[in-house]
Amino acid sequence: MENPKFQIFKGDDKQFYFRLRAGNGEIILGSEAYTAKASAENGIESVKENAPLDERYQRKIAENNQYYFNLEAANGEIIGVSETYTTELAREKGIAAVKDDAPGAPTEDIA
Repeated sequence: MENPKFQIFKGDDKQFYFRLRAGNGEIILGSEAYTAKASAENGIESVKENAPLDERYQRKIAENNQYYFNLEAANGEIIGVSETYTTELAREKGIAAVKDDAPGAPTEDIA
């Protein structure tokens, strides 16, 4: 994969999801489940709007002491969750990648 992109897909539960893949193909952000594809598309637009804003990121530590982040909308709703990272620095690099990649990333529909 050469360029970052969003992908909309259907899970085994028949729900729609999106993920943001970095240029290297790694998944750097994933969504909750949506019952309609249009809702997943709206979620992507919300990520694009909120990704550049540092105050929208909740930096977290999982129970297994791995680091991750949530991306929130202006209303406080979580619109994306990162993968887990082994260090704080790696988490910060993940946030930087979302900030850089999400606003201009195209969407691939693989649902």
